[in-house]
Amino acid sequence: MYAQPQMPRKPYFMRNFQLKEMTKMDETKKKFALWAYPSTMEKVERLYQLDNCRSRSEFIEKAVLFYAGYVCAEDCREYFPEAIVSTIQGSLDSFENRMASLLFKYAVELAMMMHVSAANFRVDEDTLSRLRGKCVNEVKRVNGQISFDDAVRYQKGK
Repeated sequence: MYAQPQMPRKPYFMRNFQLKEMTKMDETKKKFALWAYPSTMEKVERLYQLDNCRSRSEFIEKAVLFYAGYVCAEDCREYFPEAIVSTIQGSLDSFENRMASLLFKYAVELAMMMHVSAANFRVDEDTLSRLRGKCVNEVKRVNGQISFDDAVRYQKGK
């Protein structure tokens, strides 16, 4: 195998606007005056060759097309490499599946504990209703960070 010579890699947003969007065979380019700050033109001068553009004009046209697409975009996938989008989506799907699995296991353990408690203690409906209200308020107050130690201390009156 022969090693391929490495060409400078274009930034993604510039690679995305290749011939299909850049060259319109039925259009002719029009010349117009461009007013820009010297610092902007310095950036153009520095970057247009890095992007393998033949001219500053080509670089500016690519930048305008990119920004126009960005402004009009309804779907961000056009502006992120598909690999990044699919990697993030895969990570989110994996996270969602893991959370669903953990919540299911937690619900099973909680159901087991509730059945054991209900089988061993006689609690009337009124007490159960008041306890539910107290627990809802406590979970809201501590933002879901409830601990068994706190419940034991409360039950012992401490």
